[in-house]
Amino acid sequence: MATAKKSAAGAKKAAAKKSSAKTAKKAAPAKKAAAKKAAPAKKAAAKAPAKKAAAKAPAAKKAAAKAPAKKRALNPALAAPMQPSGELSAVIGNKPMPRSEVAKQIWAYIKKNGLQDQVNKRNINADDNLRKVFGGKNQVSMFEMTALVNKHLKPAS
Repeated sequence: MATAKKSAAGAKKAAAKKSSAKTAKKAAPAKKAAAKKAAPAKKAAAKAPAKKAAAKAPAAKKAAAKAPAKKRALNPALAAPMQPSGELSAVIGNKPMPRSEVAKQIWAYIKKNGLQDQVNKRNINADDNLRKVFGGKNQVSMFEMTALVNKHLKPAS
């Protein structure tokens, strides 16, 4: 039987070489389809014992699915108010606020003053106020910016 498959495959290859490119493209999917049909038969035999075990599992899943979904708790470390330094307060204000709000305020300042680099949007061009926060750098990436801003935040007392 293996020799019959090899000779059939050889005949298909010879026919594909002789025919045009369109025919060759159509012959290739036919081979793949034949291979795919043979593979599921093997998988079905292997899955048969697993189906018996899976028949018991849905009862447990149904009970778990009926439980009401709980809302994910907010991480208190992210929600804790932080006091900005003097340099950072020139940009976002002096009120204590959580880190998420600090990030929103900084991005609002950047967008309002057009400080995002036009060529590479991941870079922020510093103005006089932001240069103090960025440690004297004229341009920082948005990923570097978070680390630099965190140096200017202290827990509010």
